[in-house]
This record gives sequence, structure tokens and C-alpha cells, in this order.
Amino acid sequence: MSNVDTSIQPHTTGAAAELAEAHKADHPLKLYGGWFCPFVQRAWIVLVEKSIPHQYIEINPYNKDPSFLALNPRGLVPTLAVQVGTGAGALKPLYESTVICEYLDEAYPDSGPGPRLFPADPYERARCRLWIDHVASRVVPAFYRLLQHTPYKAYGVGEAREQLHGHLKAFAREMGGAGPWFLGERFSLVDVALAPWAKRLFLIDHYKPGGVGIPARGQRGGDEDVWARWETWFEAVVQRESIRQTWSDEEQYIAVYKRYAEDTTQSEVGKATREGGQLVHRKSQATPRSIRKE
Repeated sequence: MSNVDTSIQPHTTGAAAELAEAHKADHPLKLYGGWFCPFVQRAWIVLVEKSIPHQYIEINPYNKDPSFLALNPRGLVPTLAVQVGTGAGALKPLYESTVICEYLDEAYPDSGPGPRLFPADPYERARCRLWIDHVASRVVPAFYRLLQHTPYKAYGVGEAREQLHGHLKAFAREMGGAGPWFLGERFSLVDVALAPWAKRLFLIDHYKPGGVGIPARGQRGGDEDVWARWETWFEAVVQRESIRQTWSDEEQYIAVYKRYAEDTTQSEVGKATREGGQLVHRKSQATPRSIRKE
């Protein structure tokens, strides 16, 4: 890939550095990831939530180690290496962050290290998948569209902000009434799906005039209740221990996302957003493939 800046901070920092250090020893279950990548953070959150023993291996997704490519020639992060059988070739790769999260939840059920993150009821599981798709196909592209806005874009910053607002409000309207999480009292994979981008909303405040721009209380008209519900969820999710533990120092995110704010990044998500101003999605599984690498 030409003109790709590989000079990314090579290691986790802050709380994430402590977590990585605690999981550096060799283990059959290995998570390969980049500290700055929200898709990687999804998988890491699930490992922490369920207290699953694992090894964390930091890689630069723009400058991949040959041993990593031997495991997963597609070079995608996150990649979860799972031991299947014994002997040579026993380590098998899984990729796609939502696939990894569901695998971990199924492979380590309630009787294992941690609680299930999908509900047992088939309808509720299906509804969760619908709203994970909403995050993937609507919220995430709108986040990058706003972050990558420049005065040279064919769309205005206000248009991009309103698009993001619409998708966040739709998400908030579907939340359970009791408790802070999408399902109410129960933290689930729906919360995991959106949490990394919720933590990164401060980057829009940092780089874009007007920031995320959620109206202040008392100035929301008919959306007062829905924004209040969003705030309850947001305040809970950014303080969730698994999310705090998988978070590096904020100044590091500011540095690495500068290329997005200036719309100079050569990542897949950056290029997809740049071409035509928006990402095109056919199915939920197309979203991570289209924009996974930052």
C-alpha cells in the first residue's frame, strides 16, 4: 500500500498497557490487534468482560509481521488465533470483530469465566443482531464521515453531524427503559458494538468545529427524552471497567486520528469515506470488511 504512514505509536499506553502486560505470556488463545483500532477494542472488551485467559499480541496493521501474515494472509485486525486440535497447523484464525465477539460468547458460556453477552431468548438475540447491524452500517460510517469532513467536501459539516445524530437517536429509542444498557440492566454485545466509537466521540469534539454537537438539555425540543436516554447509556459505557481497561492514553488517539481529521489517511475506512463522501453497505458483514483497518 503506497503512501501509508506506518509511524504509529507501537505499543499500548495507559490502562491498556497494564492489560497487555498482564496478557503477554504465551497462551493457546491469542488476540492480534492494534491498540488504536475500535474493531480490536470490541474483541478485547469481550475477553475482559468474560475473564477469558488469552495472549494479547500488538501488531502494526500497516506494517504486518510475516508470522502474522502466515496465520492470516488477509492481514486483518482483529485476528483471534484459536487452537483447534493438536500438532502443526492447530492454530486457526478468526477475523471480523462481530464474529470474534459472538464466538467468544458462545465458546465461553455462563458456566465458564464470565456471563453471556447475548440473551437466551431467540427473538431478543435476533433483535440484538439487528441493532449491531445498525451500528455497523449506519453509526460507524456517519462517525467517519463527520470526522473526515473538510471544507472541500461536497457535503457540509452540519449535514454530516445531523446524519450521525439521527443514527444515535434511533439507537437510543430502542434501548430498554430500566438500567443504563441497551437491554436495560444487562450489558450485551450491542453495547460492545458501539462502545469503541462512543469513546472516540471526543475526537470529533477535538477536531471539528461544533464538535459532536448534541444539543444542551432544555434545547432539544421533542428529542429531550431520547437524548437523555443516550446520555445515560454514554456515561455508563465510557466508565465501564472493560472499556477503561482496553483504552490507551487519549493524547495517543488524538495523534493517530489526526490523519482522519485532515482526510489524509490511506486506511481502508478513510479511503471508503473519501470516495463519494460515504460508505456503501450491502449487509452488516460487509461493514467490518470495508472499514476495519484504521
